[in-house]
Amino acid sequence: MLEKAPGLGADVVMLDLEDAVAPDDKPQARTNVIGALNELDWNGCSMVLRINGLDTHYCYRDIVDVVEQAGAHLDTILVPKASCAGDIHFVATLLTQIEDAHGIADRIGISALIETAPGMLKVEEIAAGCPERMEALIFGVADYAASLQSHTASIGGSEAGYAVLTDPNGEPRELHWGDQWHYPLSRIAVTARAHGLRPIDGPFGDFSDPEGYLVAARRASILGFEGKWCIHPSQIELANEVFSPGDQLVSRTRRIIAAMEEAAAAGNGAVSLDGRLIDAASLRMAEHLLTKIELIEERREV
Repeated sequence: MLEKAPGLGADVVMLDLEDAVAPDDKPQARTNVIGALNELDWNGCSMVLRINGLDTHYCYRDIVDVVEQAGAHLDTILVPKASCAGDIHFVATLLTQIEDAHGIADRIGISALIETAPGMLKVEEIAAGCPERMEALIFGVADYAASLQSHTASIGGSEAGYAVLTDPNGEPRELHWGDQWHYPLSRIAVTARAHGLRPIDGPFGDFSDPEGYLVAARRASILGFEGKWCIHPSQIELANEVFSPGDQLVSRTRRIIAAMEEAAAAGNGAVSLDGRLIDAASLRMAEHLLTKIELIEERREV
């Protein structure tokens, strides 16, 4: 799996020392990760290391061993079950000491998994925990559900039980499903963007259901998320499909920018395009999207 990972087409590859590894296998997994970082070619993607939780005795060894021996090949440390700014401070302080001691020039970033009730309660504090290192907030849906003692067995999917019935006086009554993950996703997206971080959606557990993954990914993208985890190689293409702007959207984005440039040259603050009003707000949306489009195009050329 480690050998295949660099060529699967993902923008980010996470090497996991936490949930994917049984307790007795933690030391060997650490050794495997160090070897993979040093020996494989990861130039086509960003590298993330998910350490064990700060409430375990595996955590400090994960950071010390991996960063000391392979930190030059590591882009980001992912802090699981982040619960407060102190968690971020701890990891940042340890990273600074190791980087200084071993001459690691490129500072390693930090991302936080928001996957517990305490973490969601203090998500703004976590986002501001270390501005010079923080990169992303990620929604960890499975542990979040467990933390809330939610009656769900679905990892990132929908539940028929989260629904409402139409008025009993209406015939026939209709059942409308709700989205039990809307609140945490929205809160993470708003907090991340307010602090200049990337909001990333977590896993969709049923990798035999591509349609379900696409719907979950589109929901996250509409809320402002710019990526979603893939727990199986088959989901990578689906994620790239959703989070890479389509040709129609790319074309309209460029036309909005061109129309607004013409309007500005004529002294106008707004203009009509395809029968719709576009103004400065439209331009800001288009410029953000264009930046993303250009980054994707640069990656495809590499």
